Amino acid sequence: MKTPEVLFLCTGNACRSILAEVTLNGLAQGKLHAISAGSHPAGYVHPRSIALLQREGFATEGLSSKSWDDLPSAPDIVITVCASAAGETCPAYLGPAIRAHWGVEDPAKATGTEAEIEAAFDTAYRILRHRIEALLALPVAELLEKDPKGLHRELERIGHLEA
Repeated sequence: MKTPEVLFLCTGNACRSILAEVTLNGLAQGKLHAISAGSHPAGYVHPRSIALLQREGFATEGLSSKSWDDLPSAPDIVITVCASAAGETCPAYLGPAIRAHWGVEDPAKATGTEAEIEAAFDTAYRILRHRIEALLALPVAELLEKDPKGLHRELERIGHLEA
């Protein structure tokens, strides 16, 4: 059985989708593989995302903001992480994949003191990590093969979990 590929998708691919990609790859131990991309990539990874991931013990070498037009292969699962409730337009991936939405507020748009901005990044990370840990508790490869509708239901349920 091949390792299932998860695409974390947002508009800019500078913060949330990068946090999710690195976190899943760091925790998955080969059970899943994540990539991330944006429909309109920012062209950089937000420095606060890099700093946060390093603080959490994840490798950040080679991270880049990528376009969904340049995906190396078709993903099995696509998870959008934009916050549509905040008026963001989530990109719609139209390829053959199980799709779910895990909306998270964009920490790059946070304003206030340094502490408040750092807290926004930490909150986004904690929410994504909690959801990723729930995803990793599932037999994803088996569900992809035997019960894709059940996997979709689980992905949607996970998308409502908070930190």
